[in-house]
Amino acid sequence: MTLWLFLHIAGCVLFLGNIITAAFWKIRADLKGDPAEVHNTVKNVLLADMVFTLPGLLLIIISGVMMAVQAGYAMGGMNWLMASLILFGVTGILWAGFLIPLQKGMIRHSMQSIRDGVISAGYKRASTYWAVGGTIATLLPIVILYFMVSKPF
Repeated sequence: MTLWLFLHIAGCVLFLGNIITAAFWKIRADLKGDPAEVHNTVKNVLLADMVFTLPGLLLIIISGVMMAVQAGYAMGGMNWLMASLILFGVTGILWAGFLIPLQKGMIRHSMQSIRDGVISAGYKRASTYWAVGGTIATLLPIVILYFMVSKPF
């Protein structure tokens, strides 16, 4: 196994592992309904994105491009690699432009929920949008993983 392949697999584990487990812990906190637990969880989901998701993404992209160049894959035209890069771009835009702002909003709303003693409507609204956007932002990398393994076109 080459160093690039190891870094690529490690990046995939960090990236996919964090986005899936973050949703798991957030859903569990939301179901419990304790404003303090919800607040702690949404703060840690954002922190985990910075500690695991972002480095995982960088490892995937850098190592993946390096391996593709070394293997002689065409970086132009439509193939599995270009489709994967486009889907990663869409995922990144969704994450940076939609999900991160929603997470920051959920942190603010959950802090207010602690003061009020009940989960606020603002938190519930932001959480619903986050769940929809987060589902899309999780499914796209799973499609990318399929492309990476099967190289279908």
